[in-house]
Amino acid sequence: MTASLFTPYKLNDTLTLSNKILMAPLTRCMADDDLVPTLKMVDYYARRAEAGLIISEATIIRPDAQGYPNTPGLFTPAQIDGWRKVTDAVHKSGGKIFAQLWHTGRVAHPHFFDGGDVLSSSAQAVEGTVPRMRELVYQTPKAATLDDIKQLVVDYAQAAANAIDAGFDGVEIHAANGYLIDQFLHHDNNRREDEYGQTPANMSRFALEVVDAVVATIGADRTAIRVSPGAYFNMAADPRDRDVFDYLLPELAKRHLAFLHGGIFDDSMQFDYLGGNISTYLRSVYTGTLVGVGSYTAETGSAAITDNKFDLLAIGRPFIANPDYVAKVRDGGELVTYADSMLAELI
Repeated sequence: MTASLFTPYKLNDTLTLSNKILMAPLTRCMADDDLVPTLKMVDYYARRAEAGLIISEATIIRPDAQGYPNTPGLFTPAQIDGWRKVTDAVHKSGGKIFAQLWHTGRVAHPHFFDGGDVLSSSAQAVEGTVPRMRELVYQTPKAATLDDIKQLVVDYAQAAANAIDAGFDGVEIHAANGYLIDQFLHHDNNRREDEYGQTPANMSRFALEVVDAVVATIGADRTAIRVSPGAYFNMAADPRDRDVFDYLLPELAKRHLAFLHGGIFDDSMQFDYLGGNISTYLRSVYTGTLVGVGSYTAETGSAAITDNKFDLLAIGRPFIANPDYVAKVRDGGELVTYADSMLAELI
């Protein structure tokens, strides 16, 4: 029932995966106070190296990107050195690992970067408080200026260079789940009237500028992206969003990226304006390698790959509960059921 997961997959001329199971990015908030990966994180990732590819927990590109406590960074020498210990351990265990590059945008909080502006596409606040620090209320962001946007593009590219320096095999640009790049891609948050707003091409511009800068820095073979065409997290849905992604996805396909990863917690969610679920919509518009995610089991994910619904399967929380997830699936072992209590420590 899972045979389709256990054949190698050639992403491109640079990277071939040993199997089709990816470890999805999982925010664990376990870096030290300087946002440096810890030795526990080294062991945590090394134990999961049998995945065809690990996508790291979301990793912030600069100080004002932070919206959660103790999320690792990739912008200081110490952080780069800390991640190098992780990648060395993963590679020693025979694995491959991409860094997920992250700016949280309007759900960042000045508490983490000693004041200063919270940036987004527009000055549209989101209601709520910071996870794990509920005393911190979200702020109304500043609409990024053209100079702000230019600097953000530079900083994404620098983070990608830092990731390669740290030994990562590539990067996944986090353009999903209501974070900064996604905030440019949805009408609920993007109220701009300049070259970054109003039309599908304009609303896609920032995402494509980031992609092009990263590709120019580390190459398309080592660059992937995660997107959320259906607004579902810190973002209200708008039927006009489909036009944005109908424009963006073919443009991304032209870049010949390593893969495109759907951003959704549960892929059974239906979006009327997308004509169904996220993976079905992405498959209909995007022609490159597609990663499916969102409450799949090994069995349902394998069946979806067999049915050509996507090419690779990303597994999230079951990897928290089962460091040996790949071996258990391959050998028919019993999986430990994930529980929220497992978030409190790295196992």
